[in-house]
Amino acid sequence: MSAVRSVYLDNNATTALAPAALDAMLPYLTTEYANPSSASEAGASVKKALGDARVAVAKLLGASPAELIFTSGATESNHTAILGALSLAKGKRHLITSQVEHPSVLLMCQQLERLGIEVSYLSVDEAGRLDLDELRAIIRPDTALVSLMWANNETGVLFPVVEAAAIAHAAGAFFHTDATQAIGKLTIDACASGVDFLSCSAHKIHGPKGVGALFVRKSINLPPLFHGHQERGRRGGTENVPAIVGFATATRLLTNIEDDARYMMELRDRFEQGLLAFMPCARIHGQEAARLPNTSNVGFIALDGEELLYRLEQEGITAAVGAACAAGGQEPSHVLTAMGFSKTAVLSSLRFSFGRLSRSEDVDRVLRVLPSILLGMMDLPPITTDLPISCAH
Repeated sequence: MSAVRSVYLDNNATTALAPAALDAMLPYLTTEYANPSSASEAGASVKKALGDARVAVAKLLGASPAELIFTSGATESNHTAILGALSLAKGKRHLITSQVEHPSVLLMCQQLERLGIEVSYLSVDEAGRLDLDELRAIIRPDTALVSLMWANNETGVLFPVVEAAAIAHAAGAFFHTDATQAIGKLTIDACASGVDFLSCSAHKIHGPKGVGALFVRKSINLPPLFHGHQERGRRGGTENVPAIVGFATATRLLTNIEDDARYMMELRDRFEQGLLAFMPCARIHGQEAARLPNTSNVGFIALDGEELLYRLEQEGITAAVGAACAAGGQEPSHVLTAMGFSKTAVLSSLRFSFGRLSRSEDVDRVLRVLPSILLGMMDLPPITTDLPISCAH
């Protein structure tokens, strides 16, 4: 009897390393180990691989190779952009971001506040959407940077990056976007979008962990976070060539992003429709907004999200809680909290994020086991009819 296929629906957290990416990396972990900065023939060969990788990643982002800095991931890219913009915008001591950004941005902003930088945090509505009129109202002459994510990692809600960048530039501010969740799911054109800086990570598109990139518009001389001669003096330290080559290979596998997005959306929509058919009271967070094609954040009335996640894992199904675990207990998701939901509602939420490797039978499997799990958590008898689960319990 064959083993039951595990179901992985946590692709917004990370994706499986593509076998082709691993194969491409192996020579640079074994025989092709020379330093790309070396003047030797071996170094020149590795430097060429690094240059080819830069071209491939730049193509994915709609950038020129010269506008790309390889980093250790989106966190470093975010910090480089934020600190660099502050350094370039001499005398400007005000930043704007949103309440629902990734912690790498929010925690950096909180640290800057402790150092005397003023930060304004844009609110979102119940669907997770920004109000650009709020941005217009709070931006001012001393605003150095506006930093807004392209797509939210928890809900998948998209932000109007092009319009926000135009507002920032009209006020004389730089604009940065964290596009970590957007790449591979949406067609990205950094140059055409008008952004000054764009961050991303390889491991969201079946590349390796520990490598990312920062797009810096050609006209901007961004100061480095790490000083050294590598990356044209913009990011010191010997390049992580194996990971960068793996990153580039992962980008080359994205041959038709539109078709991939359509496929993931079909899986997500069938999952949501099936879920709501047996549990009409469940809430799809951000459903009213434009979303990533793969992301479904579900509120299961007042059920314990951690327990539901555990029961799904016992069935071989991996998802993610809608809250982060902090030392000493569970803290509600800052994203869903900013959207106005109660702590009880937030702690009953799970995120299901589909990927290119997800299958139709994965959806079937989740929809087959989920009703019984939910009934068990409600202390109700097993389903014996086609009637939906009552929200009254």
